[in-house]
Amino acid sequence: MPLYIVRNDITTMKVDAIVNAANESLLGGGGVDGAIHRAAGPGLLAECRTLGGCATGQAKITKGYRLPAAHVIHTVGPVWRGGHYGEKDLLVSAYRNSLELAREHHCQTVAFPLISSGVYGYPKDQALKVAVDTIGEFLLGHDMTVYLVVFDRAAYTIGGKLFADIAAYIDDRYVEDHTGSEEEEYRRSIALAAAPAPGAAPARLWEPGPRTAQAVSLDEALKRLDESFSQMLLRKIDEKGMTDAQCYKKANIDRKLFSKIRSDVHYKPSKPTAMAFAVALELPLEEARELLEKAGFAFSHASKFDIIVEYFIAHRNYNIFEINEALFAFDQSLLG
Repeated sequence: MPLYIVRNDITTMKVDAIVNAANESLLGGGGVDGAIHRAAGPGLLAECRTLGGCATGQAKITKGYRLPAAHVIHTVGPVWRGGHYGEKDLLVSAYRNSLELAREHHCQTVAFPLISSGVYGYPKDQALKVAVDTIGEFLLGHDMTVYLVVFDRAAYTIGGKLFADIAAYIDDRYVEDHTGSEEEEYRRSIALAAAPAPGAAPARLWEPGPRTAQAVSLDEALKRLDESFSQMLLRKIDEKGMTDAQCYKKANIDRKLFSKIRSDVHYKPSKPTAMAFAVALELPLEEARELLEKAGFAFSHASKFDIIVEYFIAHRNYNIFEINEALFAFDQSLLG
């Protein structure tokens, strides 16, 4: 059921259905619409002629013809007129009706362009937010994999204030920006202070001592292992009163992957997966760190990815789709 934001050519996507940002005639046009018609061939136009057009905010479906996708879902987004003429509601409707049509035709994988963000003039940051919020809400109740396909990563950015706030948070914490000659001089001074004087015997950094009563064998130590990541995750889900499905959907995690985690007490997730569950569980920052530690990871201030996720958790914003918008805007991999 995850939502992915990818940079690709939608006409090459091997999915059950691609969505065409069409005009009301459904007879082809410029931009994504024209590209899809060219790639699909004349059969698509011939079928579209039988559909009688499509109203703004609605959707209709055809075969994919020469496209790798089996279906094309045609939807008409609103023309931007300043935001005071119901543009947002119409754009939400275009996404929802397209998703419902895909569900009715048993599509498991669907690829969307950013509807109305081209010649129709919908501001790209607002169009991205509508797309992510609407698709994300749908996926909380349905099992489907959705791709939001864009051509130019730099053109699709989150809101200016949020971007600036995250950029400042990164600047305050990013290790790479704060390592320089002063720290290097400090490290050298520490090393020189620890060095023995000329002619002196080298210092012994560690002296083996007698085994105390507190010491244990390796086998004994291994028997004292704390709960695993999987055990902690399942305990936290129960404590939050969530179902498994609610948790893995909020984490933007595939059901099959969650099944692996549940069935294997020693499962070691990737760092983005562990972070995604911390977000889904809405853990405070300290508890999020604890969950990451169970998977063998920690938040690192040498990683922009880590700092951005930490920013959202610290600000108690647990909308994973908004977090992924921000990660995409900063050219980072996504959660889930």
